[in-house]
Amino acid sequence: MCVATLAWRLGGSEKENAADGGVSIGGAFTLTDQDGRTRTDRDFRGRWLLVYFGYTYCPDTCPTTLQEIADAFRKLGPGSRDVVPVFITIDPARDRPAVLRKYLAAFGPEFVGLTGTPGQIAAVAHAYRVYYARHPLPGGGYAVDHASAIYLMAPDGRFASLLDDQRGARGLAQELAARL
Repeated sequence: MCVATLAWRLGGSEKENAADGGVSIGGAFTLTDQDGRTRTDRDFRGRWLLVYFGYTYCPDTCPTTLQEIADAFRKLGPGSRDVVPVFITIDPARDRPAVLRKYLAAFGPEFVGLTGTPGQIAAVAHAYRVYYARHPLPGGGYAVDHASAIYLMAPDGRFASLLDDQRGARGLAQELAARL
């Protein structure tokens, strides 16, 4: 699903949603990080968040987007300490803490991976207005269709912007630098 479609589903354009607060995006959550610790949304106050929903078995979009976020961090330099990239799984059945830890190690130590029960993941996905749907694969197993967008959350926990995952590392770094 493209960002324009996602913005339409939210009830307006990206700028309208960020500016007028007419649509609530984000909110309180309690999940488990890649080290098995309980984390809440309040743990991240005071820092910008780049929130991305995906899953470790994703064959293309997730690793590509996470690599762009990692590259943007390198381009940001010292400003990156004010930003936390948060990867929230939409596949809690397979993405347990140890799986997230191993997967995210490929992108950088600054990444925080979050998982939880299916109910917890459904609740946080609903709060962020994230589309995802599990579907079977031929021969067994399953994949998860999902929206691909990066949510920029302000240091106070409020939604700031929906970032198109197509802007690349340079575009992400420019957007973050302008806000820091």
